[in-house]
Amino acid sequence: MARILIAKTSLDGHWRGVAVVTRALREAGFEVVYGGELRASEIASVASDEDVDLVGLNVGGRIEVVERILERMAEAGVGDIPVFVGGTLTPKGIQTLEARGIPCFMPGSALDDIVSTAGDLIAGRQSMGSES
Repeated sequence: MARILIAKTSLDGHWRGVAVVTRALREAGFEVVYGGELRASEIASVASDEDVDLVGLNVGGRIEVVERILERMAEAGVGDIPVFVGGTLTPKGIQTLEARGIPCFMPGSALDDIVSTAGDLIAGRQSMGSES
């Protein structure tokens, strides 16, 4: 069963979206490791310790936090784990993240789209691993 780490990166207090996405992923058959609010280094550590296949982040609009998380994940040896992002994001932030291959979901995004993207990201990672 594929494992997904879901974490918040800020104190913005918006937990509903994270809870709804977590539930949708669980109902779709994924095992979800719910991290709650974590710092960049903690996200990297949990991703490594829990052997997750995907990381989903609620970023509260702060793109620099995502970049810090990606750096910490690379340093921890889990930089190959795909990431998706949700939350209120600026158009420039979305463009920046999507240019790095990170799907972005704004509030109100369809849960089916999030679940489908999670499956695609995990399948892509697994197929890359089988090519080695």
